[in-house]
Amino acid sequence: MILIDSNVIMYAAGAEHPHKLASVAMLRRVGVGEVEATIDAEVLQEILHRYRAIGRWKDGRRVYDLARQVFPEVVPITAAILDRARAILDTNSRMMARDALHAAVVITEGMDAICSYDRDFDRVASLTRIQPGA
Repeated sequence: MILIDSNVIMYAAGAEHPHKLASVAMLRRVGVGEVEATIDAEVLQEILHRYRAIGRWKDGRRVYDLARQVFPEVVPITAAILDRARAILDTNSRMMARDALHAAVVITEGMDAICSYDRDFDRVASLTRIQPGA
């Protein structure tokens, strides 16, 4: 099982970009059951936040709905996950809190990896990051 980061979903749904085709391909592989993957509740929050912040709420709703179709089961953010995120932040001074949260989900839930373009995940020694198309 892998965790799909919000950037993969947003690149797949967005305008032409070097990451778009690989992101679409990854989500298709998930959709047909070739790759076992999920998202966490923070991924959904990031989608809502980003599209609202850039004034593209209609697009945000569409991307959110797409994510919920592809990923009907969403990992909830628990106190145990937040505690692990705090510990990750203690040892990674440059990591953003939302990235620590995703890393904590992967570690706490015993997942194999996170699928993301964000290289900050490479700073967490016990975490494997895979990139679509790589």
